[in-house]
Amino acid sequence: MKLHPSNTGIQHSPLSRCLLLLAVVLSAASVCGWALPTGNSHANDDDKPLGKVPKLPVDSLPKDISATKIPGGFNEIPSAPADNATTAEKVRLGRKLFFDPILSTDGTVSCASCHQPDHGFASPDPIAVGVGGKIGKRNAPSVINRVFGKKFSWDGRDDSLEQQVLGPLESETELGGNVELVIDNIKNNPEYVEQFHVVFGGDSDLPVAQAVTVENLAKAIASFERTLTSGNSKVDRFRAAEYEALSKEARQGLWIFESRGGCWKCHSSANLSDEDFHNTGVGFGIADRDQGRFEATKNPTHQFQYKTPSLRDVEFTAPYMHDGSIKTLREVVEFYNRGGDPRDPSLDKKMAPLNLSNQEIGFLVEFLKALSGESVLNPSE
Repeated sequence: MKLHPSNTGIQHSPLSRCLLLLAVVLSAASVCGWALPTGNSHANDDDKPLGKVPKLPVDSLPKDISATKIPGGFNEIPSAPADNATTAEKVRLGRKLFFDPILSTDGTVSCASCHQPDHGFASPDPIAVGVGGKIGKRNAPSVINRVFGKKFSWDGRDDSLEQQVLGPLESETELGGNVELVIDNIKNNPEYVEQFHVVFGGDSDLPVAQAVTVENLAKAIASFERTLTSGNSKVDRFRAAEYEALSKEARQGLWIFESRGGCWKCHSSANLSDEDFHNTGVGFGIADRDQGRFEATKNPTHQFQYKTPSLRDVEFTAPYMHDGSIKTLREVVEFYNRGGDPRDPSLDKKMAPLNLSNQEIGFLVEFLKALSGESVLNPSE
């Protein structure tokens, strides 16, 4: 297509000619299906596409959150570490930090950006998105019921919640990686200085910034996360002899879960996780496949293994798997019905085809939905 403005009898200024040319380019892009950048995407210096600007959730949780209430279906709440006893003041500080973008180097991302309360404290993004729209490596798992955890992160690299909190702070693709800058920003906030002083004390009677340390920051956020529990689901109530709590379909799913499905072999204990690591075949055949637990241990037998997630509140946390590659619960069950990916030579020995019918798959999905419980998001009356 050629333009000859002079033939129209209209004289165009240099600016108008530029605008006219831009209009033609945009029109051609629309007709030809060209992908033009949008305001929600970015590109880095290497021209690698980045993610949309992360969501910044506000704290809409109930005013008071119990740190001692035992969820239905559990016998106890594990004790906090000896050097990080849970207190109401510490939980309040950790809660404030959890939702505050001050933890990111560019002030745009908070812990809640990847662990969104309205998404089961997980993320709707297949792969976590951090500062500047940088895309991470794995799906952001839920922090619900991590008080019952023994290992943390998909590859189990962290031995405590306190240690896990430090990972995103030190990551360039998550909160930015400049921990010193984050601590300086908090020290320059009088409200935070006061709160850190109250919670962690100091050598002076007057609030001073010496209590603001990365270690104390991690302790506060970990204390808050220990209050994020879920229990007393329909399944828990059914097991406590409230037999009408479960639908007929969910009861059929429970039977499959505990028998033919063999799901209990990995999704065991009250929290429905063995806190162990398995290779189910996710990602097999993909170039540069994520090495999983091997990256934390360097043990060749740990290649492609990932920690078994809890199934509590699982209906709210899609997409699923460490890479966010499965969109729905039904697709998850269908994946396991196939035995994962049988082509994978290092597939976990517990994986095998289940030979469930479509109806039975549906029953199992209904059972998984019935594991949604009373939590900080929907406390009991």
